[in-house]
Amino acid sequence: MIRKRKKEKRPALILRLVRCCKWNPGRVASVILEWIETLAVAGLLAFLVMSFVTVRMHVPTGSMIPAIVPHDSFFVDRISFRFRDPVPGDIIVFWHTDAVMVESVTSGSIAERVGIDEVRREPRARLIHINREPIRTAADADAIIAALPIGTEINLGFTHFPLFSMGDKQEGMNSLSDFGIDLRENRERFVKRLIAVGGQTVQIKGGAVYTDGVRLEGERFDRLYTIDHPRMRYGIEPTLVPEGKMFVLGDNTNNSSDSRFWGFVDERDFIGAPFFRVWPFARFGPMNRYFGS
Repeated sequence: MIRKRKKEKRPALILRLVRCCKWNPGRVASVILEWIETLAVAGLLAFLVMSFVTVRMHVPTGSMIPAIVPHDSFFVDRISFRFRDPVPGDIIVFWHTDAVMVESVTSGSIAERVGIDEVRREPRARLIHINREPIRTAADADAIIAALPIGTEINLGFTHFPLFSMGDKQEGMNSLSDFGIDLRENRERFVKRLIAVGGQTVQIKGGAVYTDGVRLEGERFDRLYTIDHPRMRYGIEPTLVPEGKMFVLGDNTNNSSDSRFWGFVDERDFIGAPFFRVWPFARFGPMNRYFGS
């Protein structure tokens, strides 16, 4: 009886590549190279999964109690939203500009003369308004400067600092960079509940939230929505959500920085939706209406 010859194991790709380069590594070097290939492939797969399929994150605050409590850890579904859109009622994850700060100050500029460089050295300093107009992104700052008439005095408000006067706006001054200020944004992942999408009108009244005049009801909206903070600007009166934007609220509305304060989420900043909680073990399992949860 003729035995079949056992098929030889094919060398790792990295070994075939180095042998093509006229190097024939020894046994120890071959093992090291094979491990390098294994780790590289694992790293690449992890990068692809975290970039396009899912990401693990946790929530440090109580803004989404009771659906998500502080330090809950969960995975975020990213891939399915390449084929569908989130709908009102979903808990969603998105990028949000948490703070706008001074990145650099040009030497010899107006900004340096009035002392903005001191702001740059203070890590807690945030640009919060220009001429009393609130700043949420660096683009907001430039849009406000560009819209001001020539000759208007420009005042910058930072946390932990008195008001800075930049003088009157001159011809050709259409952004803070024209005053010698370059900004940077601190971007963080936020988790909130989607309330309304572009084209819908949203309003909070009597502790309930309405879209297009219809009260949102059910377990996902069974809470008291508050509008008694003086800094709340959106949703107090009927508010039209612009196309390409989303209006979001935290479930724990007494302790949530959300669309009531800073407006709308750009659809381009949408990341995905939480779908599986992995910590704490007592709450382990699917969430956010995934798998019938």
